[in-house]
Amino acid sequence: MPVIETNGMRMPRLGLGTWPMKGAECQRAVESALSLGYRHVDTAEMYGNEDAVGAAIAASGLPRAEIFLTTKIWWDKPNGAAIRAAFDASLRRLATPYVDLLLIHWPSPELDLADALRGLAAIRAEGLAKSIGVSNFPPGLLRRAIAEGVNLACLQVECHVMLDQSALLGLCRGAGMALTAYSPLAKGGNLDQPALARIAAKHGATPAQVALAWLLSQEGVAMVPKAASPARQKENLGAVALRLDAEDLAAIAALPKDRRFVNPSFAPDWANG
Repeated sequence: MPVIETNGMRMPRLGLGTWPMKGAECQRAVESALSLGYRHVDTAEMYGNEDAVGAAIAASGLPRAEIFLTTKIWWDKPNGAAIRAAFDASLRRLATPYVDLLLIHWPSPELDLADALRGLAAIRAEGLAKSIGVSNFPPGLLRRAIAEGVNLACLQVECHVMLDQSALLGLCRGAGMALTAYSPLAKGGNLDQPALARIAAKHGATPAQVALAWLLSQEGVAMVPKAASPARQKENLGAVALRLDAEDLAAIAALPKDRRFVNPSFAPDWANG
């Protein structure tokens, strides 16, 4: 499994997203993924499945140090004290002594950015989170977060073949941060594109593998596709070995790049935030 090493973080580039799985379904999916060779699992306070993720990690028998675990604090925690209280609860549910990456899940309109980042940095200083970062920050807010100087390691954001995130990726690369793509298959919404089907047929692959391989072709990008079944988990793993050529990349570049599938009412101003 290829990894990203940046700002003190070593993260497998392909992980397992767990939203919206819960309970026994989530635990089975994480156990299956770990048995197949996944070593990166993504969860969040809001997902309501941290207990299932923690149980799966315990049941796997793998050393904790071999698994890269990300969790995220929900947007209604706008300052360091609230983030710390929520994080302590997350650790209890996960039944783990630390997480590998802790993110602010969404920026709150009431976000005290400096205080929130100080709170994350304090958690990292205690060794309870190996690395820290943010999620769903638009370019302007990400610039301000980077300027706080707390050594952020990662931005997690929706990113796929039909959504241009080059501005955010450029900021991440300039700051030595990774970019983790969630919904890298656009919730399946881009897999019927004829261009992906043609590329998949050419390589004896699937459209999903092509979409993931496109992300893997970009420096500093990781991804966490949700996959409940072992078959889909194996399919996604197959993207690691797929190499797209210049013709493939040009065909993908020509696809529309303005299709956003995750845009809740509390989302920031993506263009100007």
